[in-house]
Amino acid sequence: MPCRRYLALWFPFLSTDRARQSRTSCRDGRPAERPFALVEKDRGALRISAIDAIALRAGLGTGMALAEARAIWPNLETEEAAPEDDARFLKRASEICEMFTPLVAIEGRDGLALDITGCVHLFGGESEMLLRARRRLRSLGLTTFGAIASTPHAARAFARYRRNTVAATGEDETLARALPIAALDQDQATTIALGRAGFRTLGDLADRPSHILSARFGEDLVARLHRILGREDIRITPLRAPPLLMAERHFPEPMTQMEHLLTVLARLMGDIANRLEARGEGGRAFELTLFRADGAVRRIGIETASGTREAASLVRLARLKMEMLADPVDPGFGFDALRLMVLRSEPLHEAQASLAEGAKPEDEARALADLVNRLVARFGRENVRRFVLRDTHDPALAGGTAAFLSASPAVAWPAPEAGQPPARPLTLFANPQPIEVLAEVPDSPPLRFRWRRMLHEVTRAEGPERIAPEWWRETLPAPATRDYYRIEDQAGHRFWIFREGLYEGRNSQPRWFLHGLFP
Repeated sequence: MPCRRYLALWFPFLSTDRARQSRTSCRDGRPAERPFALVEKDRGALRISAIDAIALRAGLGTGMALAEARAIWPNLETEEAAPEDDARFLKRASEICEMFTPLVAIEGRDGLALDITGCVHLFGGESEMLLRARRRLRSLGLTTFGAIASTPHAARAFARYRRNTVAATGEDETLARALPIAALDQDQATTIALGRAGFRTLGDLADRPSHILSARFGEDLVARLHRILGREDIRITPLRAPPLLMAERHFPEPMTQMEHLLTVLARLMGDIANRLEARGEGGRAFELTLFRADGAVRRIGIETASGTREAASLVRLARLKMEMLADPVDPGFGFDALRLMVLRSEPLHEAQASLAEGAKPEDEARALADLVNRLVARFGRENVRRFVLRDTHDPALAGGTAAFLSASPAVAWPAPEAGQPPARPLTLFANPQPIEVLAEVPDSPPLRFRWRRMLHEVTRAEGPERIAPEWWRETLPAPATRDYYRIEDQAGHRFWIFREGLYEGRNSQPRWFLHGLFP
C-alpha cells in the first residue's frame, strides 16, 4: 500500500486578508501601505484579534490593547472582527482546494489539510501542486504558506515553521527534529515548562523516553510529537464524504465553450459507466463539479429513479439540469477542471431485451425511471412526488406524498380483498364536513342524513369501524374516538361517515361528519 501524502496550507493573515477584500485600497488595486488590524471587545476594552503583515513588522501583536497599539502606530487602520465571515471565507478556500483532491479538511481557524494521495501526477509533481495551490488561493487575496509530508501533523508543522517544504517519503523525522517546541501547538503553560526544562527543538524531545515525557507533560504531547515526526498517521476527516467513484479532467488552458465542456463530460460519463459495469452496479446519485479559473466552484447534482450507467442519458440529464438552473452556469474566463463523482449506487444487472411483442414489466419500469429523471432535472427533486402509506390508524394521516427519489417507505400498500369493495374511499375531504344524522338508537348506523341541504335516505350501512386516538402522539386537545360507517343511499351513492365521540351519558352529544366519497 503506497504511503499517504498530505498537503497543509496555512493562512497567517486570513482575517485581515478577508477584511481587505471589501476595502477601497484593495479594490482600486493599490497596495496597502498602513498597518491594519481587527479588534474585538474583551473584558471592557478593545483588543487586537488579528493583524496583517505590515502591522506584524511594525511590532504589533494579537491580544494587545488598541490604545497601546495606537501609541506605537498612531495611523493604525482598524475594523471590527467578524469570526463568522472568517469561517465562511475559509470554507470558500476549501472549496477551491477541492480542485486538487476531494479530501479536504479545515484545520483550526486558519488552515486546510488535503489528502493528495494518488493525485499528484495530475499536476506534474508535488512541488508543482504546492505552487499551483498557493497561486490558486492568491485569487482570493490570501497570503498562503504550505508544505507536503507523510502525515497531516507533519505537513501542518512544516507549513508554519518550515514554509513551503516538500518532505520526501521517510524524510519527515529528519526535517521535523529541527522544528521549535512551538510546533507542538501546546498551551502557553506547557510551552513555557518545556523551555524551562531545557528543550528547544523537537529533536530534544525525540531523544527522551516517551514514558518520561508522558508522565511529565501528558500523553497528548507525546502523541502529537510522534505524528509530527511521521511515526503515526492520523488521517484527516474531510468536509465531504469520499465518493464511490470519481473521474476528472484538468485542462492546460481554461475551457470557455459549454459544448466542448459537455463533450469532455460525455467521456467522463463513459469512463464512470465502464467502472460501474465492472462492479455490477448502477449509479443513483452523481455530482458534477466545475472549477472556474477565477476560483468559483459550481456543483450540479443528478439523481436517478433507478441505477443507471448509460452515459448518453446522464449527459442529457446534466445538460437539462444546467439549462434549468436559476443561476446559469457561466464559463466566465473558463473552467480549469471538471470532476464527475458517483455518490450512491445500487446493484444493476443487464437484462436481454425481449424479441416478443409487447412491453415487459422491466421495460415499463425503465421507461418510468427515464420519465422521472427528466422531470426531476427540469422541475427539481421536491416537485416530483409519489403517494406513500404511513404507519398510522388515523385515515387523515395514513396517506401522503414524498419526493419520488426519496427512500422507499417501509409500509407497503395493503392488497384489497378479492371480490370485496374497498374499505377506505379514494377521496377524503381535507376537513371532514358536518352532517345532520337521524339514527334509531345512539350507537346504530344512521337512517338518513342531510349534507349540503340535501337529504339522503340510507339503504345500506356497514360498520362501525372504531378508530381510537393514538395516545402516543402528543396532540392537544386529544382527539375523540371515531366510529366509521360505509353508507349507501337510495341513489346508489356511497359515503364514508363517522360519529365523533361516544354516547356515555345524558349530556354527551357526539357529532357526525362526512369524511370521504367512494367511487
